[in-house]
Amino acid sequence: MKEAKGTVDPTWQDFEVKVKEILEGNDFNTSFRVVFRDGEGKAEIDVVAERYETVLCVDAKRYNRNWHRRSALKREAEKHRKRCLRFSRLLGRRAIPVIVSLIDDELYLHEGCIIVPFKALNDFLLNLHYYLVEFGYSEI
Repeated sequence: MKEAKGTVDPTWQDFEVKVKEILEGNDFNTSFRVVFRDGEGKAEIDVVAERYETVLCVDAKRYNRNWHRRSALKREAEKHRKRCLRFSRLLGRRAIPVIVSLIDDELYLHEGCIIVPFKALNDFLLNLHYYLVEFGYSEI
């Protein structure tokens, strides 16, 4: 952890680890910083989490307050969804794209990518089936 003027400022690596720990605490089997290669090249997913038949591909985003976060988050959601489609083809199963954002920008679904504010992650995982149906992943 990095110290900044008397407060603890977690690094992006710390944030990824914390997201992984919360997934594991909700009975997901996790793989961390999964790198894969396909015909389009090399890509990485921060955390691949599996429970029962559900595969979540989680990208942890720790934006700072000075960015144009909402537009950046939309761009990242589109890239993450495409990355997850590639991973799904290799896996032979559907992988659901999820971004966990440290800051809540009140954007919860973009282009098929679910965006979960960090403070709501545990609730999302506890009520996963409900949220998947709500966001159009009803066949799960």
